[in-house]
Formats: sequence, C-alpha cells, structure tokens
Amino acid sequence: MTSSPARPDPAAPGAAHLTYFVDGMDCASCVQKVERMVAGLPGTADVKTSFTKQTLSLDLDETQTGRATLERNLKALGYTPSLLEQPKSTVPRAEAAGHDHSGHDHAGHGHVHEAPRPGQPWYASGQGKLVLISGVLLALAWLFSFIEPQFAISGYIAATLLGVWPLANKAVASARLGDPFSINMLVSLAAIGAVLIGQAAEGAVVVFFFAVGELLEGVAAGRARAGIQALAALAPKTALLVEGSGVREVPADALTVGQTVQVNPGARVPADGAILTGTSSLDDSPVTGESVPVSKGAGDSVYAGSINTDGVLTVRVEKAASDNTIARIIHLVEEAEGSKAPTARFIDRFSRYYTPGVVLVSALVALVPPLLFGAAWHTWLYKGIALLLIGCPCALVLSVPAAITSGISAGTRRGLLIKGGAALETIGTVKTIAFDKTGTLTAGKPCVTDVVASQHLDRNEVLRLAAAVEAGSSHPLAKAITDAAQQAKLTLPAVTEAQAIPGKAVTATVEGRTLSVSSPRHAASLVNLPADLSDTIRTFEEQGRTAVVLLDRNTPLGVLAIRDEPRPEAKAAIAQLHNLGVNTVMLTGDNARTGQAIARDLGLDVRAELLPEDKLRLIADLKARGGVAMVGDGINDAPALAQSDVGIAMGGGTDVALETADAALLQERVTGVADLVSLSRATMGNIKANIAFALGLKAIFLVTTLLGYTNLWMAILADTGATALVTANALRLLRWKGREARPTRNTLPHTTPHRA
Repeated sequence: MTSSPARPDPAAPGAAHLTYFVDGMDCASCVQKVERMVAGLPGTADVKTSFTKQTLSLDLDETQTGRATLERNLKALGYTPSLLEQPKSTVPRAEAAGHDHSGHDHAGHGHVHEAPRPGQPWYASGQGKLVLISGVLLALAWLFSFIEPQFAISGYIAATLLGVWPLANKAVASARLGDPFSINMLVSLAAIGAVLIGQAAEGAVVVFFFAVGELLEGVAAGRARAGIQALAALAPKTALLVEGSGVREVPADALTVGQTVQVNPGARVPADGAILTGTSSLDDSPVTGESVPVSKGAGDSVYAGSINTDGVLTVRVEKAASDNTIARIIHLVEEAEGSKAPTARFIDRFSRYYTPGVVLVSALVALVPPLLFGAAWHTWLYKGIALLLIGCPCALVLSVPAAITSGISAGTRRGLLIKGGAALETIGTVKTIAFDKTGTLTAGKPCVTDVVASQHLDRNEVLRLAAAVEAGSSHPLAKAITDAAQQAKLTLPAVTEAQAIPGKAVTATVEGRTLSVSSPRHAASLVNLPADLSDTIRTFEEQGRTAVVLLDRNTPLGVLAIRDEPRPEAKAAIAQLHNLGVNTVMLTGDNARTGQAIARDLGLDVRAELLPEDKLRLIADLKARGGVAMVGDGINDAPALAQSDVGIAMGGGTDVALETADAALLQERVTGVADLVSLSRATMGNIKANIAFALGLKAIFLVTTLLGYTNLWMAILADTGATALVTANALRLLRWKGREARPTRNTLPHTTPHRA
C-alpha cells in the first residue's frame, strides 16, 4: 500500500472512499504504476490495490482532486476505471468482500495489458487481439521477404509501429505523471531505435514477443485469481426459507440474521448459522479443507458452502451473505495478497533504481565507444538498444508477488488462512513456536479418560450412576461425565434431592440410594479409601488428570479420571515441527502438574502457572532469541498473539480466528502449524529461485550482448522467457499439498479392568 502525503480530512465535505475496478491493471508493474500515480495526487490517502480483485481503493478529498481528474489520469496510463462502490464517508467503511475481480502487484516499471475475463478466451481480449494482428503482420512481412524484400521491410515497419503505438502512448503518459522509466519506455525506445538503424525486422519481433509475454502474464494472473473466484462460487445462489408451515425458495444473499432455512441432503448450506433440528454429516472441505465429513446436530455451527451429505437440517441464519465465512475468507485473502512481504518491498525499492540504471548504462554503451574511441555507431547503438531490452525488470519484480500469491492461495485451499505476505515469509524463519494449552494443544473440553470400578461393580454401572448424580449440573467436569455416559449409550435413572456442596461434592438420591460424586479430599474425610483406590487416584493426579470418587454413603463405588485431553494429532504435530528444526514450548496458566503431564505426553517444553503478563514476557524473550510464533485460540491469547512475530489462531472459521493474529487454522488441527512452516519455506525457496534465475539470465545476456553474440529478438525473448518461467515456477506452489494428517477418532473412555 502507498499513501499520499496529503491525507484528506474524513470530516471534510469533499472526502469520500472510492473503490474502482481498473480494467487492465492485472500485472506487477500495473499495480505499482497506479499506486504511484494516485498517491502523488493531492488529497488522496490510504491508496490500496488488490491482486485478487483488480481494484483500486482510496480515500479522496474531491475539493483537492476531483474524481474526474483521477479517472482521466488512469485512462492516460491506459487503464479503464469503473466505480464499484457508491462514494461514502471515509473510515470506517464497508469492504466489497467477495467481489471476483482481481489484480496483482510487482514494482518499478509500468505496462498495461488486459487479461482475459473469466470465461473469455485469450484471443478475445485486447492483448490477445494485439498479439494476433501483430503476428499476422510479422508473418506476412516474412513471406514477402521471399517475394519482394522492399515490401517486407514496409511490413516489418508496420508491425513494429502497430505494436509500439500503445506502448509509446503509455510511456508518454507515465513520464508526464512522474515516472519516465517505465517498461513501456524501454521497449518503445528499443523498437523505434531498431527501425532507425535499419533493423525493422528485429524491431517487429521485439514488440511481438513483448506482446506475447504480456498476454502470458495476464493469463497467469487469471489463473491465480481463479481460486478466489471459485471460493466466491461455493455459496449457493438460492435458499429454502422456512416460513410458517412451509418453505419457499429465495435468493441466498437476501437472507437476514434470525431467519430459518432448510438444507436438504446433497444441498449446500446457504448461510453461516446454527443447526436447530436434524443430524447430518457435513462436508466442510470447501471452507476448511477438512476432507472427512463431520457429524453435526442441534446447536452445532455450520458454514455457508458446506455440503449436507445425508439428513434434513433446519438452520438459523447467524451471518448475512456479505459477512459469512466464505466472504470473510475471500476478503482477508484479497487483503493478504495486496500486503507486500519484506522481500517484495526490497525488490520494489531496488527496481526504482534498477530501471534508471539500465537506461544510463545503455546510453553509455551506445555513446561512449563511438564518441571517445571512434567505434562504429551502428554496432554500439545496436548493443545499447539490446541492453534496454535485457534490462526490462519484468521477471525480477514478478518473482515475489507471484510466489506469495500462489502460496497464500495454496494455503487457503488447505484450510491455512495467511493474512499477508509478511506473515507468510516470517513463519518459516521463526526459531520457536509457543503453544497455548487449552483449546490449542488440547480440545478445550474435559472428557472422561478412565473409569475404575470397585465393590464388584461393572465400570458402565459406575459411569451410569455418576452421570445420574451429575445430570443437573452445568460444571465442566459434570458435563464430561454425562457426555461419556451418553457416548456409551447408557440410560440414566431419575434422581431426587440433588444438591451441590461447593468445591466438595454433588449428592443425589438415585434408585433409593444416597450417592455422591466428590473430590478425593472430601471423600477421604468421609471414609477410609482402600489403598489400591488411593494409589489409583494418586497415579491419575500425577498424570495431570482430575479424579472424582463415586460414593454410596460411606462406601466407595469407583473413581473416574477426567482431563482435557491433547488433540489426537497434537503429538504428531510437535514431532513434525522438531523435524523441521523448530523448537516448541507450551505456555499455560494451568497448574504445573497438569501442564507437565500434557507436555510430557506431547514431547515439548512447558512453562506453567503463567499470568497473562508472564506470557508476554516469555514471548518477548523468545522473540529476542531468533523469532517466535504464538499459537492460541484467538480469544484469551490475543495479547500474546500480537506480541509474537507471527500470531496463529486456532479457530475453525470463527470470527475471532479470522480477525485475530496473522494466520488462522480453519481445520483446527495442530498439524496445520507445521504445514504453515513448510509452506512458508517452500514459498521463500520459490522466490529465491525466481530472483536468482531472473538476475542470472540478465547477467549472462549482458555479457553476451557486449561481446556481440546477442541480437534484439534474442534479448526480448530472454526477457519474455524469463517472465514466463518465473510465473510458471510460482504457479507450481498452487499444487502444494502439505502433510496429510489424519486424527484418530476417540470413541469410549479408556477403562481399567474391574477391581475389587
């Protein structure tokens, strides 16, 4: 993003926020060219361009620069602006999430071409037509060279001028608006120079190859945008609105919060919401990347775009279409792809000096040998023109944003939402990853892990009676016991005279017996617990589990162990990070015994009994030792997420997960953290290879040109070829798959054999 120095006052009567679709702004230099021009106008601020939307948004004080002036300048650069949003006051403002136009950015030079629109063949675009016409002229001129050479020369000149004319117009407009060193200027000078020194054929080939390169880049940009356009198409266009005793079909984007919709088997969920009635397996893969359908019932959340596989559901709408999970993901990805990574910003700065440097070197090569050493003008002018073409920085400045965009798109398809190039670049460089415990490494929901029976009872009987006593309690431990009984399909008896003794026990009369579920300490104060039962309780507590004792008056019937268990894939995730050379540590406010037990099971370090300020201090220490990422649930970990170099939120698509931190794991799998590190490193490796290739190829052709081995068409072919190869290499990231991590499914609680 670039902002103008003259920031408009939001309260000024002429201040408005404008969003334009800019036709033709779909390449690296295009975006940078528009940003520079717009930011240089008086009264502009918060100038942003979007790769995926192909849009320009800004705050504009129309008392300083009129909208007509802005649009006229854009047209002078060769772009066609179309206003997408009605003007409204500046910040805060509504974003056009989900719009399926797009664009991208790389810097330092400016050219304009038009990518095919979705569904439009390449030859129907403006750039496609230019390629076809100039190609036909070039072919005709080549044929005439065998029949009548004089006509052939005229054909080559015509083909050159046809291709140069739009470029020269834009080069002049760029120079008038403050950027004389655009790629349009480089190619125009080279092509016209070729004609003037009698190399019209090579000039025609130059502009033809350049046009082909621009067309290929536009097609590549369209491919990169296709993933986001596919996201936008996930949500169904219509919904079955439940009204009174029937349903009627309505547009999905007309649904409002609080309405009820019916989702039939095989249909897509039309809106974010909560299930009111019905049970079904839902395929969330379009939203989260989770490949295994998830069983959901009343009270569970559903996402727009998810596929209902079997049962009929009624769903209460909780988000409008413009604010559902898909729209929010699209909006965040759009912003992320417009956010430059540090490497991209460096390339931007480098290119601002690189292109003028190329022009200077070309001029020196063309002029110094003839003027000072009496060398042949034709030879050195030719070499100077070739250097102009070799110096075109297309491949160099495309290398970073193309890879970043592909990496972010690949991650989104895998349920890894990365909110910016800077975050994607940094994740792979951190030395340590810190994890919150509850809701991150663990599921955040206590469950019964063991049931030990005594008095010759069956363990299911202990679980049934304990669940009956706890049935009326809302305490998390009570919920864990009743859930375990429900999972075991046990029928609970009726209870009477239920009461809670805070911090000690819950009692009730069950089937004529006075039963209680109590803490071990309270149970020990009432009855002498058998030695084996006391040993079992001690073992559970050493493992970080909470033990409760089921008593029949003064007779112990059994012990239940409860713990917020690690996520099934957490241990594998920690091992993957260690294999990647990343240190791991768990930061928790829980007691040391529980924290150490969880950490020991998972194989990572732990810092327990931490206050929020302690977490911040530890994050700062780790940050100073080489970089740290923090993984939390996105709610109570917000300060630590912000303090770290990269904050990663576990979230399953919740508001907090999408709005907090720098990345979110939509699948709620800890293995996604290792995938983020791998994706970051793959992206940075791709970028380094692209930069090395672009600079290396230019260095080779620089030497061969000075030695007289390279001609004009070879120079432009090298530039076009480098751009195509860099783009193709970046697009390889779209096929990145990450690690396949399948969590094991927990079924019934572990049971210990019957004890007398």
